Amino acid sequence: MRRRAVLAAVAALGAAVLVPGTAGATAFPRRFPLPDGLMPEGIAIGAWPTAYFGSRADGSIYQVNLATGRGRVLATGPGTPSLGIKVDSARRRLFVAGGTGGDVRVLDAFTGRTIASYELFKGESFVNDLVITRDAVWLTDSDEPTLYRLPLGPCGELPTQDQVQRVPLTGQMEDIPDLANANGIVTTPDGKAFIIGQTSTGKLFRVDHQGVTKEIDLGGVLLPRNDGLLREGRNLYVVQNRVNLFTKLELSADASSARVVTQVTDLRFDVPATVAAWGNRFYLVNGRFSTTPTPTTTYDAIALDKF
Repeated sequence: MRRRAVLAAVAALGAAVLVPGTAGATAFPRRFPLPDGLMPEGIAIGAWPTAYFGSRADGSIYQVNLATGRGRVLATGPGTPSLGIKVDSARRRLFVAGGTGGDVRVLDAFTGRTIASYELFKGESFVNDLVITRDAVWLTDSDEPTLYRLPLGPCGELPTQDQVQRVPLTGQMEDIPDLANANGIVTTPDGKAFIIGQTSTGKLFRVDHQGVTKEIDLGGVLLPRNDGLLREGRNLYVVQNRVNLFTKLELSADASSARVVTQVTDLRFDVPATVAAWGNRFYLVNGRFSTTPTPTTTYDAIALDKF
């Protein structure tokens, strides 16, 4: 979206516009390029200043040193997408949601070696995002009304294929055929459940470990095109991709309700998809979903000061 269009749309929404300063060759750049044709969506940052990006084109994983903005291909993809990514810092692992591949892969975060791969669904699916808890990895599927659970052992031991579980989603989240449903996922502040965004309706849901969904009371507000989620304490940050917004909400302790604190946009936004944090900054990746992808289409990631 061009600058005038961004400003006009945001003025109508009443959101704050962040105007970046002039880019310079400084440490920890506020904007850095990704490879042409990468078609990125997921971003993850662990306990070290490296960002990992997944390719929707072929599933490759690209890593960037946040201090320099320079990167390299960590792992060549399997030919199916890599969407949501999370870093298991304690064990130097990446968990990667496989989109239409219907799987999840586990990679060595330093070498890119594939440690394990799990089939989650046979047939049409869209394994989208994930969250790592103390004893499991949970994944959403935007096509199927279900969560997938990979149990982890006491020391993080990976499961066998037959230990992977499917948890059907029930309750108030209505599955909308042919549209993006369950997408971003984070834990609630009390750790007893999850917060999941439904992209097609603009709603957020509290989901317990049995898959029972209950709409979070946002005071009548909707978050259209919600995508990646990030929670820090009781602050929830929501990336709204095609409307070029980044929204901060304050959650109740049990995440049964939330209120919008602020919404911002940035002249550098070009359909941001997901967000991760390092230090006093947020890093968002521009998915550019509204741009027809070609091998020469450019992509980038940007940094915002935390708010």
